[in-house]
Amino acid sequence: MRQAKVVLTGWFLLALVAVFGQNKGRRLNLDSNKVVVENLTGVNSNTFDFSPTFYADGLVFVSSRFKGGRIDPGTGEPFFELFYAPFDRQGVPQRPQAFSIEINSALHEGPVSFDRDENTLFFTRSNQTQGVSKADKSGKVVLKIYEATRGIYDWENVRELPFNQDSFSCMHPALSPDGTRLFFASNMPGGYGGMDIYLVERIGTTWSDPINLGPEINTIKEEAFPFMHESGTLFFASNGHRGLGGLDMFSIDIGASVWGKLANLGEPLNSPSDDFGIILKDNKGLRGYFSSNRREGMGRDDIYLFEAPTGLQGVRTPELFTLRVNVLDVGSNFPASGVSVFLFERAPDGSIKNDSAYNVELTPSAEGLELNMVRKPLVSLGEPDALTGRSGDAILQMTPLRDYVILAAKDGYKTVEVPFSPESAEPGAPLNISLERSNCIELRGVVVAEGPGVPIPNARILIKSSCDGKEQWVQSNIDGAYEYCLDLGCSYTLVGKKEGYKDYQTQVSLVNVRGSRSFTVNLKMEEGVPAGTPEKESIPPATPGKPIAEGTVIVLDNIYYDFNKSVIRSGQARDLEALARLMNLYPSLEIELGAHTDCRGSAEYNLSLSKERAEAAKTFLINRGIGPSRIKAVGYGETQPRNGCVDGVNCSESEYQFNRRTEVKVLKIDESDDFNK
Repeated sequence: MRQAKVVLTGWFLLALVAVFGQNKGRRLNLDSNKVVVENLTGVNSNTFDFSPTFYADGLVFVSSRFKGGRIDPGTGEPFFELFYAPFDRQGVPQRPQAFSIEINSALHEGPVSFDRDENTLFFTRSNQTQGVSKADKSGKVVLKIYEATRGIYDWENVRELPFNQDSFSCMHPALSPDGTRLFFASNMPGGYGGMDIYLVERIGTTWSDPINLGPEINTIKEEAFPFMHESGTLFFASNGHRGLGGLDMFSIDIGASVWGKLANLGEPLNSPSDDFGIILKDNKGLRGYFSSNRREGMGRDDIYLFEAPTGLQGVRTPELFTLRVNVLDVGSNFPASGVSVFLFERAPDGSIKNDSAYNVELTPSAEGLELNMVRKPLVSLGEPDALTGRSGDAILQMTPLRDYVILAAKDGYKTVEVPFSPESAEPGAPLNISLERSNCIELRGVVVAEGPGVPIPNARILIKSSCDGKEQWVQSNIDGAYEYCLDLGCSYTLVGKKEGYKDYQTQVSLVNVRGSRSFTVNLKMEEGVPAGTPEKESIPPATPGKPIAEGTVIVLDNIYYDFNKSVIRSGQARDLEALARLMNLYPSLEIELGAHTDCRGSAEYNLSLSKERAEAAKTFLINRGIGPSRIKAVGYGETQPRNGCVDGVNCSESEYQFNRRTEVKVLKIDESDDFNK
């Protein structure tokens, strides 16, 4: 069994000959009674599942589970492919799905690593030319490390890294958190044993020659599966250092000029079986994942979760990056005191990483409703991380090697949002932010039902100015909240309208208001029939208090598909994230997901492609915890274009793209289903 496993995991040149090595090393003093190790039963299969890597709020890992795949004639086992298991809201990995159409080939794919923005992928693959395996002089197919960049909906520009050779294997890439060094395993000539750990350094757009990490790490036996933690600690697997049996996991601090001591991770992370491929979720080693073929597993290799309440010894907490923020008033060029400064981690698409920072909003459109995720008002995001003092400065501390969004806000000023990355900043240099005064006062409020006081979503508020008679409509969001900026020196009439409720009218005067501030006006609406005939809605009438009803159509314009592809790129799925939140708010909501293509390609092919796209969107929602019985996936092909781009008409790419969309139709929603309860 072990020999088959060694062959299949891609380090097939390994020969595991001794249970315990003779090299000196120390063992971490883990309290096995406190460290929890748990088999990921929802992810593992009865075959090989190993080498997890964090990606897009989930795990990418290697597996041979695909029953219909090709068989490796050398092993009699299926070829390895990459799979993706998204985390649910509790951080639990869900049902795996194939990772990428472009990356998974007809041959072996192995362990992967991503850059911090998840726009570049490094992965292991069998040596091949145009999809055909390429053997060396002895007839063996070596492994190589490849790089790919993320396109609109899948990975592209796959290319071999320059240090690969046809005569030896390079595998198990592990990019350093700052992206400047790539660690990997190789049996290239000149090493200490079978497989050694090497690194290459980034030089512009290419890489240096490989550097062997030396005898403190490498032995006459086998070292593989490196992982570089942001603290400067290198993790790897070895059967050449003193251990518990088979492959054991080790750590060594290489972040300083003088390296630390090599340490065996000890029980229960290591066992008499093979234990390898560890990754850490946080910067203290409190939680992570690893791979093992220990006896109690489900398959031949399984992925395990571990939780260490006191962290892993030897893992240093990275020193915090300290940033001074200077805020100036643009008009006076004087320091601005009392400014609230917020620090949020930034997602790859530039938004705040925490989805709880956004509200789900439904707004009328020509086709139905548009679904959007809108950043909540700052008052809803908690206490600021810092306040500027008299000198207009504030101090922020953050973990390095991460991307951030810094918000500066003060009543009477326009909120400023600044992206920031510690490693791209000049050491010791402050971040200067300029605030511009707003010539209006921010009006905030919540539309609620008289009596029970529950919020009323999608109420329409007419704001009429006494100065010029100008009328402006705003709409309450899914939480009943609204906001608008009012010019000083005028009086305003506010009229709240909602089907099933009497109009609510109130007055606001800013004639004698001095200075700038924000204030709140809540609208309390009484159930009943409006005095006048309400303006005709552009969407099907909704149940009183609800923004949606049976027949409502929601257009997901932010899910664009590449021509000829059905893959949803994680970073472009914010509409689906919002839809998942909406369906969680309405537990009885049942929908039809209708996918539409442009007219390029045959009608038959486009119909099939649209069905695949609808199923891909359905799978996305299922992986976010939505029951499959609540989602009907339908492909419409090119039969329902939104513009004149039909067969025989030449159109621009943006016009074609406008027709590639996913629409949501409400099939059912119970009268009693109230997300405000």
